[in-house]
Amino acid sequence: MSTPHPSPSGEVATPEPRVTRRGKRRAKRRRTHTVAKVLISTLVVLGLVTGLSVTYLYRHLNGNLAVMDIDDQLVGDRPDKVEVTGSQEPLNVLVMGSDTREGANNIDGLTGGGERSDTTLLLHFSADRQRAYGVSIPRDSMVDRPECRTEDGTTTPAASYQMWNVAYQLAGPACTIQQFEALTGIRLDHFVVVDFTGFQDMVDAVGGVEVCIPEDIDDRAHGMYLEAGTRKLEGIQALNYVRQRYALSGGSDIGRMKRQQAFIASMVNTVVSSNTLARPDRLLGFLEAATESLTLDEDLGNLWELAKLGYEFRGIGLDNIQFITIPNKVDPADPNRLVWKRQADVVWNRLKNDEPLTKRLQTDVISAANVPGTSSDDSSDDSGDDPSESPGDTASQGGGSGDSKGSGGNAPTASDEALAAAGLCT
Repeated sequence: MSTPHPSPSGEVATPEPRVTRRGKRRAKRRRTHTVAKVLISTLVVLGLVTGLSVTYLYRHLNGNLAVMDIDDQLVGDRPDKVEVTGSQEPLNVLVMGSDTREGANNIDGLTGGGERSDTTLLLHFSADRQRAYGVSIPRDSMVDRPECRTEDGTTTPAASYQMWNVAYQLAGPACTIQQFEALTGIRLDHFVVVDFTGFQDMVDAVGGVEVCIPEDIDDRAHGMYLEAGTRKLEGIQALNYVRQRYALSGGSDIGRMKRQQAFIASMVNTVVSSNTLARPDRLLGFLEAATESLTLDEDLGNLWELAKLGYEFRGIGLDNIQFITIPNKVDPADPNRLVWKRQADVVWNRLKNDEPLTKRLQTDVISAANVPGTSSDDSSDDSGDDPSESPGDTASQGGGSGDSKGSGGNAPTASDEALAAAGLCT
């Protein structure tokens, strides 16, 4: 493979990573368009329906999975895994999405060659299997990137003050993994890439996902028009809704991520509901779409391992599946970029040591049990955040860890101001 080179727009084309497929499918890496926070849904369902995996079904679904070996691309030392008490270990899974920005679905206006990291999310599963946190990382975050290696062995030097998503663009998942571990000190156990087309198929397989839209969305230039109200979205409408950045959220990537968090929380709720579990056609359709959509590391890259992991979390409550955004603020050097706040270190340290996040760090939570404005939302309380703060900002007030314990399902929900800024009902 040739060395990555700039496109006419100045972007760097992403090298194609090496992927193999289980079963009879050819070892071919699909071009991916990704919104990537669907892994929890997949794991829960796989665990719940292990009994349906007769030999044919198991082989078929297992053959859908793509496996990627990145060991030869990892450079230098990795963080040590922190030992915690208990019979099991916590698990940290980095979920990544990419987007080529090609074709008619270029809903958020980005252009240029190569693949970008559209979404990056850390999924932290507690050792007691009672909590799951999804921590979103804005792609516009300015960070220091470590040295990386492409699949063909070319080394990309370390660089300071780089956008988060450039790492994926330069050297794919391996570089993003190294960047994450270097900045957080968290040793990753697994990684997953989820493609955008598969996301659409998963939404369609469960009969659509319910969202609440506070105002009409009129972006007919991209084929998107949605009237205000609570409704189920399917197909291209669902894709456009979660990718939209300018007709909603005022161009804010933070607002787009919050909307994605709410959508995936609603999807988790839908997947584990009786409407899905009691419908074999929907259930198997979801499993088909999910396994077609996942590219995983070798240790996680088979259906049995996914099912075991899902089964371990069979008892987790929806209110303990929580999504937050890493605390951030506007970059003083560039109003179109973000930098992490000091409280980001508190979040990473607590997750590294498998400690529950405190209420002060959970001020913008969206949980699978309380999706804003939909029928699953059973709480009307907001967190009382200062409307002048951006999502994650209120985590800084009072110093971070404090004495308060993780609050599980009683964590404060995202404020009305944060939800409105994301184009969500309050």
